[in-house]
Amino acid sequence: MEKILICTNHFYPESFRCNDIAFELAQKGYDVTVLTAIPDYPKGKIYEGYGFFRRRIETFRGVKIMRSFIIPRGNGNRIRIALNYLSFSFSSIIWSLFLAFFKRFDKILVHETSPVMIGIPAIVVKKIQRIPLLFWVLDLWPESLQAGGGIDNERILRIFGRLSNWIYHNSDKILVGSKGFEQLINAKGNFADKIVYFPNWADLSLEEAEYTVVPSIPKGFQVMFAGNIGEAQDFEHIMEAALLLKENKDIHFIFVGDGRKRRWAESFCKEHHLHETVYWWGQHPINTMQSFFEKADVLLITLKDMTIFNHTVPSKLQAYMFASKPILAMMNGEVPWIIKEANCGVSVSAGDYKGLADAILTLSKMDKKKIQEMGQNGRLFQRAYFTLDKAMNHLCELLDDKL
Repeated sequence: MEKILICTNHFYPESFRCNDIAFELAQKGYDVTVLTAIPDYPKGKIYEGYGFFRRRIETFRGVKIMRSFIIPRGNGNRIRIALNYLSFSFSSIIWSLFLAFFKRFDKILVHETSPVMIGIPAIVVKKIQRIPLLFWVLDLWPESLQAGGGIDNERILRIFGRLSNWIYHNSDKILVGSKGFEQLINAKGNFADKIVYFPNWADLSLEEAEYTVVPSIPKGFQVMFAGNIGEAQDFEHIMEAALLLKENKDIHFIFVGDGRKRRWAESFCKEHHLHETVYWWGQHPINTMQSFFEKADVLLITLKDMTIFNHTVPSKLQAYMFASKPILAMMNGEVPWIIKEANCGVSVSAGDYKGLADAILTLSKMDKKKIQEMGQNGRLFQRAYFTLDKAMNHLCELLDDKL
């Protein structure tokens, strides 16, 4: 029985793809240990039942979980986020020394969202035990630090650039969810022989749908956005498109989610009197999202025109495909290519709010059967390429290889 250590700053009861990986590996007979943080995402408060002296070590669904101390991210300002990252990094390195000397593993898998420092405790264990390390890149640093965090200090960016390269050099395999990430990582050094394409899959919670009552909306054409309402999602241009369509009372924008940009976007709607066409439904559990998706005619996915975002495939793409709804994208890069390949929607360039408004008008007048056909095309493409079974078969092959 192979013993696998998974290092990740987000794990159950938080909802991340790493949960699927860990539980599936345990079900397949692997001995799985997860080094993670005390849960506080996304609300910035430590979950009820957890704390510095509570549930730091537990076993759930056959997975042993060890939780590092963190300072909660609170309201998500830069100082709190920095403290959150640094506290987790320091605490997890201490945990890694304990694990390296008192436990034994065969391989390490890192699930790297932000921060990239999650690679450090994994490398500590790797060096001491001399075992292979698989580094699953879901967030590029320092690019995401600059794009999403607004950090422009050259010295800070250089430090994290060197740290990322050091982690890549010490990884035996680098798993990436998009072809674009492969290009960006290769530009940092000669990592071509390490990189493995490992795309996301639709969240399993969508398959275990829990139906819920959804707020009512007037009849018409429903454009729905679900997920994080942040800087990266380019709400300035989404709102401009909504403003252009203000007089089309039968076209409605529905936003399901929360984030740092929501307050600004709601103020924009209030200032421009968009209350008849724009609706804010707040954040809801992922396992209830099917109830919301069913109300949509098209699902909207957007990212700003920045290098890192132009090479990113957000995991919501697979969720949208799973919902069997057409996808409308305002972004550059790989997502528009996938939408075209799957024939499951329409895309316009990042920031092209006029094109977005035109596309919505066109879709609203399209034959309903054509709309449904595009949605079904997306579902078929998701089943063919973006499923957990395919991902797990691939991962098990990598774990069973002698790296």
